[in-house]
Amino acid sequence: MLKSKMLMMLSVSVLASSCENMTPTQRGAVTGAALGTGVGMVAGGSFGQVVGAGLIGGAAGAIVGSAAGNR
Repeated sequence: MLKSKMLMMLSVSVLASSCENMTPTQRGAVTGAALGTGVGMVAGGSFGQVVGAGLIGGAAGAIVGSAAGNR
């Protein structure tokens, strides 16, 4: 369990560092999806719940990123 959490944190850090030339909407979607999936995994959800949390987090992140980019 600890190894999977460490792998997830490493994946998030790699994704965050590779977002340099993304639009704010894309960055928000990636960040939201990663956070949603992480929360779903930590909460101990089933595969479907984890995927759903990632999709919802990605959509919310895209909306927030788009709004921030339009300022």
